[in-house]
Amino acid sequence: MTEQRKIDVDAAMRTFTAQTEEHVIAYAQACLRCGQCADACLFYRTSGDPRHTPAYKLVPIQKAYRAAHSPLKWLGLAPKLTEEDLTGWEDLIFDTCTMCGRCTEVCPMGIDIASIIGQARKAWVAAGLGPEDLLAAADTSRDRGSPLGLTPDKLVERVEWLEDDDETEMPIDKEKAEVLLTVSSIEAMKYPESLAAMAKILNHAGVDWTFSTKGYESTNFGYLAGKPDVAKVMVERLVAGAEACGAKIVVIPECGHAYGVFRWSAANILGRELPFEVLHITEYIARLKRAGKLKLKPYDTPFTYHDPCQVSRRGGAAADARYILEGFATKFQEMTPTAEMNWCCGGGGGVQAMGRAAELRNKAFRIKLDQIEATHTKTLISACANCRLTMDESTKYWHWDGELASIVEVIADHLIEEEDA
Repeated sequence: MTEQRKIDVDAAMRTFTAQTEEHVIAYAQACLRCGQCADACLFYRTSGDPRHTPAYKLVPIQKAYRAAHSPLKWLGLAPKLTEEDLTGWEDLIFDTCTMCGRCTEVCPMGIDIASIIGQARKAWVAAGLGPEDLLAAADTSRDRGSPLGLTPDKLVERVEWLEDDDETEMPIDKEKAEVLLTVSSIEAMKYPESLAAMAKILNHAGVDWTFSTKGYESTNFGYLAGKPDVAKVMVERLVAGAEACGAKIVVIPECGHAYGVFRWSAANILGRELPFEVLHITEYIARLKRAGKLKLKPYDTPFTYHDPCQVSRRGGAAADARYILEGFATKFQEMTPTAEMNWCCGGGGGVQAMGRAAELRNKAFRIKLDQIEATHTKTLISACANCRLTMDESTKYWHWDGELASIVEVIADHLIEEEDA
């Protein structure tokens, strides 16, 4: 029998009041309740449940704001945030929002529900709520360096193994380097060839780069879980790693939320400007190609490309992936819709880490699978390890017999080295 959790409503209210940024309040108050966001949400499209309408997730935030600021509170007549509100909305705030931002694209008021969800999760955690497995992943990140237990020693072991196995140099803890290359533990533990692929590409282009044991884990489960103390620790480690080697650029690997958090939120979390540029690996590879530093032989396999939400839609880097593919991938078929209006894989925002969310997440993947099948291709390529993990599981659920691949690994496999020229 599961032990009943104590719910601290006052702590949730204090967190809303202290940490909810002004733009979040403006968004919450601006909602027209028009419902246009509903059809843009993969969870609503899958379930048809009105509770899964993105705007519905604003209700407890709006109620908390009115409870704190209504002139009627002095008369005891203002609405109050209750335990029922917090328990009733927990699955909506965590399990059925990937923070993909697709709803914002269609919102006539431009309400960024994803940022509201990111802030709101802190209040649920302060109240003693939240998915236990997601919270545990955040704590493991803080205590062991990554959500999957990729400690500095394990990183060194994995890099040394890959270096020998793939016969490519993978420097770690160089005193000085222009580029700090980070990892996600999903890649390192589930798809290690992705690390070797990034190394091959950077070596091919003559980049001065390194991994760092001071700061290597790019995923930030503290942010996803609504634990700002852990979020700050993860940011501080990456910054320390970059500053230790004097990096001018920090490259985030194939992980959408890792990119989104570090690119757009890290400076605010840290409280100071970052002394380096932050780029997703696809942005950096595109930069290398523009500089004439990549030589590629044609990739002739028919395939389609899945845009990671945090990279393409919320990061604005959809064009870079297509620039990389231009003139290289001869049989690329676009999905419909694509780029900024792509459909989410269903596992972002920490949803992949929540066991209780698996059933709806897998069902929601049918939308993506329909997109893939409409292209009449059997290979799906992406640039996010979390998407890849989600799609690995969901394609098995739907018995899809196609192939999943990484854009970085495909590029690494098609480099033209001097001996090949």
